Amino acid sequence: MKTKLTLALLLITGLSFGQKLRDSVYVKTKIFEVVYSEQLEQPKWLKYESVNRPKNVDRTGLDFYTVPNVHTSDAADYAKNQYDKGHLAPAATFADSEENMKATFSYLNCALQQQDLNRGEWRLLEEQERAWDDKETLKVLVKLKYGTIPQKLPTGATIPVEFQKHIYFDKQKKWQCYFFNNIKPTSGWETHLKPCKIHK
Repeated sequence: MKTKLTLALLLITGLSFGQKLRDSVYVKTKIFEVVYSEQLEQPKWLKYESVNRPKNVDRTGLDFYTVPNVHTSDAADYAKNQYDKGHLAPAATFADSEENMKATFSYLNCALQQQDLNRGEWRLLEEQERAWDDKETLKVLVKLKYGTIPQKLPTGATIPVEFQKHIYFDKQKKWQCYFFNNIKPTSGWETHLKPCKIHK
């Protein structure tokens, strides 16, 4: 009986470790929608709405967390390298409640973003969004691009080569799209505005 139980546990463990990583997993949360690649350990795209929310809480003490049933990146992927845990849906945009703020710290909402980009022009564009959403609701689509031969870290996560932010202005009925290579920026966020070829 003991031998059979041990064998059964080994088989279950083997199946668990042998599960195939998925190319695209769709997840909808209260504040964002995302398609996440378990194979890349990074998001493919993420959508959220930026509206004029009050600032009631801050991010003190919060850190990113993994989620059940989706194989994501984790803290090891961001250790001792030039990449930040870059928010796609910004924490400050969802500072109206502890629940919303904490939801932005899911690894589903996190990507390997070059530290100067994350702390510089990407952050400044996020601040501009919050100025724009004082006047109208914004629908934001963040898309991540990966190389033809994706570059993986030794820890397993894949490094994006480009971050795109497609912003729809609800009242004006127009799109503005910003394209950032995943490197240290050499010019302001305004210079990254390009035509939105996929939108009409």
